[in-house]
Amino acid sequence: MSVNDREKITVYIAGDSTAADKVPEVFPETGWGQVIGAFFNGDVKISNHAVNGRSSMSFVEEGRLDAILKEIKAGDYLFIQFGHNDEKDYDPSRYTDPQTTYKYYLRLFIEGARGKGAYPVLLTPVNRRLFESGKIINTHREYCKAMKELALKLNVPLIDVCEKSRKLFEELGEGETKKIFLWVEPGKYPAYPDGKQDNTHFSREGAVEIARLVVDGIKNDTDLPLKEYLIS
Repeated sequence: MSVNDREKITVYIAGDSTAADKVPEVFPETGWGQVIGAFFNGDVKISNHAVNGRSSMSFVEEGRLDAILKEIKAGDYLFIQFGHNDEKDYDPSRYTDPQTTYKYYLRLFIEGARGKGAYPVLLTPVNRRLFESGKIINTHREYCKAMKELALKLNVPLIDVCEKSRKLFEELGEGETKKIFLWVEPGKYPAYPDGKQDNTHFSREGAVEIARLVVDGIKNDTDLPLKEYLIS
């Protein structure tokens, strides 16, 4: 890390595949953490530690939070977004109960960041593209509720990406939201010769739209000094 990089404010991202950086071989799949840096000026650096398939528990148990805490410094930020894989009750290595283990592991992120003088920020998970009668089916409901409760209890800034994405997806409708997600026609991209219909992960265009929701939250829903570094 260069001297210049050390002087920059760093936004660390801890999360799952919806936020993770993607290898070129799976393009156009893109995580929102991969593109959010474009919304900040040159004084901010993004360090994206989000990884496919992780829950709040498995991220910690694999030592990924420890790796962040070795680097993070006072004045940096830790964005924390889990839920998709915490819900997988068939997998004991990832599943967390919303009111107990989910809150327990989220606290580890919050306390770890604060212990380093950094700002923890909680982000509720992005909705899946699941519609019923024009309305989004929120599969994350209990996890969003638990995260909001924890944010209130510990006085942690929260960006409600779940609610913001619901509004966006319902406004766009079932057809237009395909552009947000990884809906790919056969033969269009080398990674998907047979096409793809994925209602969880994002196209590059979609990742930018989700990053925009996060930025809207930074700007309008928090009092974080980080908003001063956004490109207006």
